[in-house]
Amino acid sequence: MRITAALAGNQNSGKTTLFNRITGSRQNVGNFPGVTVEKKTGTVKKLRHIEVVDLPGIYSLSPYSPEEIVTRDFLIKESPDIIINIVDATSLERNLYLTLQLIELDMPMVVALNMIDQVKYNNISIDIPALSKALGVEIIPVSASRNIGIAELLDRVEYIAENRIKPESNPYYPATVGQAVSAVCELPALKNNKAVPAGFAAVKLLEGDEPMEKELNLSEDDMRELSLIARCLEGSLDMDREAALAEMRYLRIEEICRAAVKK
Repeated sequence: MRITAALAGNQNSGKTTLFNRITGSRQNVGNFPGVTVEKKTGTVKKLRHIEVVDLPGIYSLSPYSPEEIVTRDFLIKESPDIIINIVDATSLERNLYLTLQLIELDMPMVVALNMIDQVKYNNISIDIPALSKALGVEIIPVSASRNIGIAELLDRVEYIAENRIKPESNPYYPATVGQAVSAVCELPALKNNKAVPAGFAAVKLLEGDEPMEKELNLSEDDMRELSLIARCLEGSLDMDREAALAEMRYLRIEEICRAAVKK
C-alpha cells in the first residue's frame, strides 16, 4: 500500500529538519500549482512506499495567507492518508492552536512532539499519555536533529495510515457552540457535500470563512440560515463569532497544558 503523509506544523517547529531526516536525499522541490509557495516531496528512507509532502509552515487553517490556503487546500482536496503534525515541545501552547484545527479535519493523524531532548533543559515536564488523552491523538516524542524517536514515529505513521485510525472525538466547545455547529451541519450544502469534513466546514462557516462558503457553493437559503445561526450564536456569547471560537481554542489549550505540562 502506497501512503501519502502530509507534514504540517508551525514555522520553526523543526519541520524541515524532520523532513530531511526521514527522506534523506530522495526529495523533489517545486511550487504548488498556481502559486509561488514552495512544494517539497520525498520518499522515506527504507520505506519507499511512503511519500511525505512537506507543507508550508503555518499557525492556523484560516485562509489568510498563501501558505495557509495551500496547506488547507492540499489537506482537503488531496486527502492524504495521514497527517504528521510536528509540534515544538518547548512551545506547546503556541503550537497546539494548529493541532486542534487539524484534529477537526477528522483524518488519520499522529503528533510528532519534537525537540523532546530540549524539554528537560528548559525545566519542563510533559505528561505525554495525559496530553495524548486530552487531544485524542497518538503522540510520539522525537528529536529530529538528534534522530531520537524517528523509527517509532515512522512505524506509527505506517500503522495509523494503513488502519485509517482517526483522532478520537473530543469536542472542546461549550454546548451553545456545539448546538450551532450541529445546526450548520444540517444545511443541505453540508449534508450533500462529500469533499470537506462536515464538522470542520461547519466551524469554518461559523467563523465567517468566505473561501469555505465558495467551496461549498452555499445557496441563498443556506446563507440565510447560516446568518441566522451565527447571529444567534453571537447573541448568546455576546461576542464576535470568529473571536469567540478562537478564544475557546486558547482556553482549551490552557486547560490541556495545565493538566499535562509542568514548568
